[in-house]
Amino acid sequence: MAQRLIEVVLPRQYEHKVQEILGEHKLLGIWQSDLSQDQIMVRLLLPTEETEAILDLLKKHYSHVEGFRVILLPVEASLPRPEPEGKKEAEKEEAGPEPASKTKTARISRQELYADINQSAQLSRVYLVMVVLSSIVAAIGILRNNLVALIGAMVIAPLLGPNVALSLATTLGDISLAKRALKVNVVGIFTALALSIIIGFFFTVDPGIHVLASRTDVGVGDILLALAAGIAGALAFTTGIPTALVGVMVAVALLPPLVTLGLLLGSGHWNMALGAMLLLLVNLICINLAGVTTFLAQGIRPITWWEADRATRATRLAILLWGLLLLALVVVILLTRSS
Repeated sequence: MAQRLIEVVLPRQYEHKVQEILGEHKLLGIWQSDLSQDQIMVRLLLPTEETEAILDLLKKHYSHVEGFRVILLPVEASLPRPEPEGKKEAEKEEAGPEPASKTKTARISRQELYADINQSAQLSRVYLVMVVLSSIVAAIGILRNNLVALIGAMVIAPLLGPNVALSLATTLGDISLAKRALKVNVVGIFTALALSIIIGFFFTVDPGIHVLASRTDVGVGDILLALAAGIAGALAFTTGIPTALVGVMVAVALLPPLVTLGLLLGSGHWNMALGAMLLLLVNLICINLAGVTTFLAQGIRPITWWEADRATRATRLAILLWGLLLLALVVVILLTRSS
């Protein structure tokens, strides 16, 4: 069972009220200590799936209180160990089914998810350097028909964070995060594209190379691959598992067609470049569409009703837009193949 530790700093007059408002929630432990004459710290050990509800509850009751502060920490292990899940499930069956409103999704809290994704969608020197390095390695791998080098490029490509951030921003209706994610995405894509065009201009590009030619033809399998990559990327963040390997899967859908497009444009192979561009656009749309629907399925919602209303409108518009764009691209692909 994954666990989290919440540390709550409050004025002393609220020390008894905290345990009252948390009475209905499943806690593995609660401790209180004095910080000063005026402040206390309450520590809560709880299952990860309870974190979001308790953070929302604390914010609702104490966000207006001066000196209020919440710190969320991951827990590697705690002793004594909690009861096995099988025993708890048996007890629940004997007690009767739990109301649907109280069921918890096995994911990290919205607050923790936002912090993780927001950090991975920052435009920094490290991000740009990793984009440049991954583009160079990918270009060399494609030109030499070297799959090992191409896989290495996808390992270091920092393409997961900005795309998942855009999906989360759409789901939450967060305009600020959406702008940052778009900015990072655009800068990363155009940096890789410009560098690939330069490499394609100065180096000999053989359009018959299998690794290159395979990225100029779009099929149903490519659409399924991109949808799977988007779902995996969103699940990696919501479940709190390491995102490094999942990031490779997203890079599989984005980096090779992006670098292939640049190489073909730089070497003057315009017709093949069109196929690579269609593959890149299809993958971008599918990854973001899958990310939004996965966050919705995981129950990611804003806390306040006005934010929820704005997020619902943004999500519906985004799903409609991504869906129409994907349909339009599929039509273009079919027309291109028939001609």
